[in-house]
Amino acid sequence: MHKYCVVIYPPSFSPARGSSKTMLPFSTTLLLTATFLLVNADFPTETVTTCEANSVHRLSCETGVINVVTALYGRADNATCSEGKARQETSDTSCPMVSVTASLGNSCNGKRVCEVDSNIVSESNPCPSTSKYLQTKYNCVPATYQVTCEHSLAHLQCDEGQVLSIYYANYGRHDRHTCIYTRPPPQIQKTDCSQLVTEQVSDRCNGKNSCIIRAGNSVFGDPCLGTYKYLDVSYGCLSTIIPSARLRLDLLKNHVPLQTHHHTVAGSNMFTLHDCSHFHRDSCHL
Repeated sequence: MHKYCVVIYPPSFSPARGSSKTMLPFSTTLLLTATFLLVNADFPTETVTTCEANSVHRLSCETGVINVVTALYGRADNATCSEGKARQETSDTSCPMVSVTASLGNSCNGKRVCEVDSNIVSESNPCPSTSKYLQTKYNCVPATYQVTCEHSLAHLQCDEGQVLSIYYANYGRHDRHTCIYTRPPPQIQKTDCSQLVTEQVSDRCNGKNSCIIRAGNSVFGDPCLGTYKYLDVSYGCLSTIIPSARLRLDLLKNHVPLQTHHHTVAGSNMFTLHDCSHFHRDSCHL
């Protein structure tokens, strides 16, 4: 398994000669793209298959947080989830496997445990007479998980030379044992109070070495009036590299061109150890 040396370098940014600063004006899209390219390269993949009749599709990580790689709904063979089914329900193996990766990723990415209804995860119903299943491949990404009670400040911090990448953020309450000190029972009874705020926290914090954000209604709104809430965030820290040559990564196409000294290298493997050595970058993190 290869490991890659990733440089995120906005085309509009040109550091002063000799500059040693590691704070870059990162694009959130570029940062998250680079994050998940690294995730898929470095960590083993788990597979969970849930039959149509079993409604709960559960993903979990003992350590780290969930990153959905692929999620498919349909039927690709006649053996999977065939127990107790009539032959005609499993014989159509041409039933297309519909991708629900985006939907499942929105529900589960960045969480330690995620449960979804496998029967409603897909808006379409390929092959109505065929018994289908939901199959997800995911990996567990090392992450820092932090909970901040309402009215307090969340301090997100990376080591020197690293920047924040927010995986998941939620403001609300989903249990009765977190942030309960001195709180009267009516304020902690409602546990279906949830508001996904990953985008807001990402916009404030991604690409920074550290970030302070208030856990409060003034920042995220009030998803459940009268309930004492908390902000839970999972995030990773990405190493940054300041190259001596002007480099440009095009992560929005299916290749990564390296442009320097009138030379272009295109490919999906990004920068290998050879590239780091060739450009004399002693600080390449591999």
